[in-house]
Amino acid sequence: MSEYSLIALAGIGLLSIACQWFAWMVKLPAILFLLLTGVVAGPVTGWLDPDLLFGDLLFPFVSLSVAVILFEGSLTLKFDQIRGLTKVVRNMVTVGMLTTWLVIATACYFFLEFPLELALLFGAVTVVTGPTVIIPMLRTVRPNARIANILRWEGIVIDPIGALLAVLVFEFIVSSGINQAISHTLLTFGQVVIIGVALGVSAGHALGLILRHHILPEYLHNMATLTLVFGVFALSNVLQGESGLLTVTVMGVWLANMRDVRVDDILGFKESLSLLLISGLFIILAARIEFNQIETLGWGALGILLVIQFVARPLKIFLCTWGSNLRWQERALLSWIAPRGIVAAAVSALFAMQLQQQGYEQASLLVPLTFLVIIGTVVLQSSTSRFVAKRLGVAEPEPMGVLIIGANLFARKLAKALEKHGFRALLTDSSWDNISAARMDGLNIYYGNPISEHADRHLDLVGIGKMLGMSPQDDLNTLASLRYKREFGINAIYSLPTKKKKSTAEKHTVADQHRGYTLFGDEISYSKLASLVSQGADVHSTLLTNEFCFDDYRKKYGKSAIPLLAVDNKDRLRIFHSEGQTKPEAGWNIISLINKEPIDNKNLSESRQQ
Repeated sequence: MSEYSLIALAGIGLLSIACQWFAWMVKLPAILFLLLTGVVAGPVTGWLDPDLLFGDLLFPFVSLSVAVILFEGSLTLKFDQIRGLTKVVRNMVTVGMLTTWLVIATACYFFLEFPLELALLFGAVTVVTGPTVIIPMLRTVRPNARIANILRWEGIVIDPIGALLAVLVFEFIVSSGINQAISHTLLTFGQVVIIGVALGVSAGHALGLILRHHILPEYLHNMATLTLVFGVFALSNVLQGESGLLTVTVMGVWLANMRDVRVDDILGFKESLSLLLISGLFIILAARIEFNQIETLGWGALGILLVIQFVARPLKIFLCTWGSNLRWQERALLSWIAPRGIVAAAVSALFAMQLQQQGYEQASLLVPLTFLVIIGTVVLQSSTSRFVAKRLGVAEPEPMGVLIIGANLFARKLAKALEKHGFRALLTDSSWDNISAARMDGLNIYYGNPISEHADRHLDLVGIGKMLGMSPQDDLNTLASLRYKREFGINAIYSLPTKKKKSTAEKHTVADQHRGYTLFGDEISYSKLASLVSQGADVHSTLLTNEFCFDDYRKKYGKSAIPLLAVDNKDRLRIFHSEGQTKPEAGWNIISLINKEPIDNKNLSESRQQ
């Protein structure tokens, strides 16, 4: 048994990372592969038996994992992100949620002939969307910022509220007598809300004060936050059953919106932990499905899925966005995207087990029906939403643009060349003179520090996919590289050293992994480029052909040209840097800094591009 437990736990971890990796390669939500893996590991092969593996710890483990997931998601909820859309989000998690609940419950009652109380419970369980499926889908779909913020807020806020609704319905079912059930349900609702909000605000504010005043050392921040989430969740559930999800969500939102409280490091740690927990949970819960239960559902399950997709969601969006300034195209995409996630799966499994013990035979069908809804909504929406967003004109463009740190003369010349070839260039600088000159050139600008909190809120990165650090401040380039490698990926971060590297000064220079690729070759520096520009060098574009190849280009310009960028024959931007190996071909445009006099650069020919 101990060997099985060891192998099973390690296997779940390995399968989780394999599914996430494969999903990243094929650009589909990982939940699809996690659920498939769980089904294969559980009912198909019988290798994984979660009830045997975890025993009585299964549902405490699921509950604590969901608490961490909701807390991590709520840490990303900043009130200023939905300024002007607050009413829409509020409607979606109140009136919209109730509308969805009643429509789904009605469909379940007629299509599957569930008892009314079980139909109402299933409707309550499936009103939630959730960050576990919404956020990965948003990365793939890339809708405009307004749609993305609405869906993200809805997904995170509706999870605890939907779970609360499910708890109230469950309490109504298990209470004896209608009058007693109603009074018991109302009492439970009041207790959950009061305890959840009071304890969440208190814990969030206390943690915020600890972080603001540096009472804890930094290396304990992540661990203290995690243990506090566990403790607050458990205490809340002890005081009032199932109030913990609301408590940790309120705690996260309160902490995220406190002034002078930095949560970036905590958020990064929680994101990694949530990813691990989400992956494991989907595999574990999917492994508990039984095929004979799915056969019992029949075609009625398909009817419910169609109602959820084509009736409940559009009706909800129609009611909740009435009178808002959202365009009809934005409302249409909101009507299409509402995948169900881990909270629906976990809550359905918890209540099904408890209702079975009380004699509700059809309660065992809640779990497979919920998983079919999860799989159906995720498969349909993940495979079509990007196409729908493009056709509606509400999708962000492909991230082909460039964020340039620094708006000096050389950076402005390079930005104009990029714009000429159809690439968006966004210049950032704290120098008003540089920004004014860039604005006079008609370039996109951001006046301010690119790593400031103001930049996090206001820097428009729509269509931006790469960062070029070209400021004369070496430290700023490095800090910007660290900040934006998480945004664009480490392979899209490039930095120009202020001065030429010297091997003797290695202990005084920043490690390469913190600053990205070295722009334009090891022998090129900002000082060199600025000097050449001041002497009259300019940025030019040269088209390569079969008759005029890259070798001919080298022979013609020799040391008087420094290749900077290239646009290949598929209109993709390539950047010359010290570690690239691809050689330009016919049909490519080479963007270079060309000087009237030969440039003294010994290793220019060794500078290659990506």
